[in-house]
Amino acid sequence: MLAAGVPASGGAAGPRAGRGARSAWLLSEAVELQPAGPDRDFTDAALAASSEADEAEASRLIALVELARGGDSEAFGMLFDHYHTAVYRFLYYRVGSVALAEDLMSETFFRALRGMGSFRWQGKDFGAWLMTIARNLATDHFKAGRTRLEMTTEDMSAHDDVTEGPETSVLAALTNEALLAALKELPSEQQECLIMRFLQGLSIAETARVLGRSDGAVKQLQLRGVRNLAKLLPEGLR
Repeated sequence: MLAAGVPASGGAAGPRAGRGARSAWLLSEAVELQPAGPDRDFTDAALAASSEADEAEASRLIALVELARGGDSEAFGMLFDHYHTAVYRFLYYRVGSVALAEDLMSETFFRALRGMGSFRWQGKDFGAWLMTIARNLATDHFKAGRTRLEMTTEDMSAHDDVTEGPETSVLAALTNEALLAALKELPSEQQECLIMRFLQGLSIAETARVLGRSDGAVKQLQLRGVRNLAKLLPEGLR
């Protein structure tokens, strides 16, 4: 399913000298990072607050980011394993094409890999940084006019698993082609807000970080988006 060429676990470049023992623990630890999904909050802060086990996982994730910043390709591969599902899901619902979402996901991680050395936390977690890259790529794609938003029945049926999550009723409705078509008629920021909030299950705060807006602005975007979506739907789906 994932596009060829995306970073994989492993690689020739190891951790820098002096980090050997720490790297060995991180990369051999039995508790593996789980892919982010609609039923899982993938931001570092939320993970750390959830439980003792999640706090250890969050610390490990942050340490992997630090190793990857130092040039450790295996650590970056593990970050890819953790975040690629969330990035792909966002792009899939943003662009409506399996192949294009895979291509843009690959480009997202390629750009992240090139930019690891310059990544700074500065109030933004690594997951939000990746989502910002993905969002910008999708925006650039449509600005360039390389394709129209299209969703085929085959694409929808092949990706029913993508819609699983806590917002079950909303997600189930959004698998309907007519509703997806209406979603794509919304202004860009409203569309992105609803995708992140209801298709991915991101919180208001997480969505605000990705969009670069305040929590209050995201709430207003969500409200306007839902109202506009209702006006665009065929009568039977309202």
